[in-house]
Amino acid sequence: MSVHRKPAPHNIVNLNQDIVKKFNANQNNNDIRKTHLFEGRYENIYLSEQQIPELKILIDEAVSLAEDILMVKNISAGYWFNAMPPESTTTLHSHDDFDELLSAVYYLHVPEDSGNLIVYNKTVNNKEEKIEITPHAGEFIFFKPDIKHEVGRNNSNEYRLSIGINFGVK
Repeated sequence: MSVHRKPAPHNIVNLNQDIVKKFNANQNNNDIRKTHLFEGRYENIYLSEQQIPELKILIDEAVSLAEDILMVKNISAGYWFNAMPPESTTTLHSHDDFDELLSAVYYLHVPEDSGNLIVYNKTVNNKEEKIEITPHAGEFIFFKPDIKHEVGRNNSNEYRLSIGINFGVK
């Protein structure tokens, strides 16, 4: 299978609450870069390690896990937040626009029934297999960047917050 689920170590999971608080504190900052406007919301929100220093520890862990999966050293990571409000979805897409080697998502806050990650894995006979993954806070999900994926409707009353990550050659 081309999807890898990896629980984050406790030292990373313990940062989730601080990262969420600092993300929320930056929401009224007009200097934040936002892209991918769909259904009235920006799917990609870019905050840096200067704004949220805890991100360095999280991204370093993600790079280490990605290097283990890829069996390659010296890779880099680009990342963004995805704040998914109630009633929203993320449309079908892939991450193979540039030179990505691997993609991932890390879940910071996942209310119950806030939308599954749906990936479409190509099988040996080139058919697409639909895989629904119920995410959990403190979990990384890694997948090939050319895998089409989407996120089901957030049926909870809360935002779900995750970080999308693409890995490439330094």
